[in-house]
Amino acid sequence: MKDDKPWFAPKRFGYGAGLPIAWQGWALLAAYTLVMLAPAPVLEWDPAIGLGFAIVVWLLATLAVVFIAKHKTRGGWRWRHGEKD
Repeated sequence: MKDDKPWFAPKRFGYGAGLPIAWQGWALLAAYTLVMLAPAPVLEWDPAIGLGFAIVVWLLATLAVVFIAKHKTRGGWRWRHGEKD
């Protein structure tokens, strides 16, 4: 089953996605927050190893969220000047 419904509203000004408009968008943001906090114990345990691990996790998670948000934003990403969609 293919779900083409948008998860995010477009930003009214600027480029990118705004707030979630579906539960899937909120779930994505909650999961992203948890993933961003996940390396904290490793950072505290061994900062030398933890920092490299944290940077990789943060980078991959951010790229994944940006990719998903770009494809699940109503009307896509484009520069907006305050007009209503």
